Amino acid sequence: MTGPHRPDSEILASLPGELEPVGVLYERHAPAVFRYLARRAGPSAAEDLLSEVFIAALHGRTRFVAHDSGSALPWLYGIAMNVLRQHFRQGAAQWVAAEDPGMDWDAVDARLDAEAKRGQLRSALTVLSEGDRELLLLVAWEGLTPAEAAEVLGIGKVAARSRLHRARRRALQALDRSAPDRPPVEVTTVTGREMPA
Repeated sequence: MTGPHRPDSEILASLPGELEPVGVLYERHAPAVFRYLARRAGPSAAEDLLSEVFIAALHGRTRFVAHDSGSALPWLYGIAMNVLRQHFRQGAAQWVAAEDPGMDWDAVDARLDAEAKRGQLRSALTVLSEGDRELLLLVAWEGLTPAEAAEVLGIGKVAARSRLHRARRRALQALDRSAPDRPPVEVTTVTGREMPA
C-alpha cells in the first residue's frame, strides 16, 4: 500500500528498493519544499530547483536514514538546502541586506499583517549568521520542530535549541532597535514559558 494512508516513516523505509514511494512523497511534500525554495531563491527558480530536489531524493534513497518524527520533510529540506547551495554557487544572488534575496516577502507580510514590517524584519534577519537565520526560518516558516531543523542543518538537537533561542533573542533585539516605539515582544519557548524580549 503506497497511498495517503501510509505514514512517511513506512514510505521512507521502502525507498531503497522501490521507486513509487518517491512519487507519494512528492505529492505530500512538494508544496512545502516549493515554498522553502521560493522563499530563498524566488518562485521562478524554485520550480526548477524543486525537480532537482526530488531527483536527488530518488538518487539518494538508498542512503536515507529515518528521522525520529517519521516525517520525510527534514530529509527533503536537507536535500533542498544542498540544491540551493549549488544553485547559489553557480552564480545566483545570495542573501544581501541591500537587495531582495528572492525571498517570498509576501508570505512574511501576510504573517505579520503589515507592509511596514517588511524592512524591519529583513534587517532583523540580516543580523543573524547564515546558519542561525536558516534555523530560525526552518522553525518559523517551514514549521519544523527544533529537532527536525537540527537534522536538516546537521547539528545536534541541544545545539539547535540553544542557537534558536539566541537567534530569536538577537532578531527581537534588532527589531526593537529598528522600532523603538514598539512594545517589547514576549517569546514563548518550546516548553511554553515566556521570556521577556
